[in-house]
Amino acid sequence: MEEPFNHDDFISELKLDGIRLIYSHMDSVKLYTRHKNEVTKKFPELMDLGIPKGTVLDGELILTDQNGHPDFEAIMSRFQIASQDRIHRFSRSCPVHFCAFDILYHEGESVMNLPLLERKKLLDSVVSESECLTQIRWLNGKGIELFSLCQDNGLEGIVLKKASSKYQSDYRSPAWIKVINYQYEDVFIMGHRRKEFGWILGKGIEVKMNMMGVTEFVPPMARMKFNQMIDGLVANETEDVVYLKPTVRCTVKYRNYTKAGLLRMPVFVKFAN
Repeated sequence: MEEPFNHDDFISELKLDGIRLIYSHMDSVKLYTRHKNEVTKKFPELMDLGIPKGTVLDGELILTDQNGHPDFEAIMSRFQIASQDRIHRFSRSCPVHFCAFDILYHEGESVMNLPLLERKKLLDSVVSESECLTQIRWLNGKGIELFSLCQDNGLEGIVLKKASSKYQSDYRSPAWIKVINYQYEDVFIMGHRRKEFGWILGKGIEVKMNMMGVTEFVPPMARMKFNQMIDGLVANETEDVVYLKPTVRCTVKYRNYTKAGLLRMPVFVKFAN
């Protein structure tokens, strides 16, 4: 797991819990996901942000909760709306925020080979903050302090970026290091899926076990050990799931609880027995 650090060659910035978005204003405004799917029609409130023609920005699309924190479930719900009538209604009543953190094109020319700090200066020159547009704040060094602030405020984490790094468009740059503010919890492994890998997680007592989610992120050695541990523990079976007596416990790390009370993106850490 990555740990925060302080280094003069790196900047640190908040990692916002939203949807990665490429904002392109070449001939016209177009919006793309990081997988290059065009989603322009989903966010009409972003069509007139005052970004000059010839600019392409990278950033995070968010909605915030009552505490001003990014709300991942809220932005995903908005992203999944297909009806244009509902999209326009929500764009007025609950507009999204595009938080820019990098610039790829400036005045029609690629700037991806420029050092990050030079791109940040260009970003300053083209972004005028408004209701739907802002920049992600960053600091020279101070990764430990910024991560501590995330922990105190329940934020997702930080990204440490080498100040001299170029922009990498086709893969995750090793010069950009994500440090996630994971939460940890001990849970029971209630069962496993048959058709695709996944351990079903739960909490409580045997007569009232609450499902907490499914983890698919388990290393091979742990899977092998688990298969040896569950001999004689099968309580029930269906076509899709093998249910176990709640005996085997493990520690998982996760992003947060969902509104449905499930662990978001649980990852196996170790067996807790």
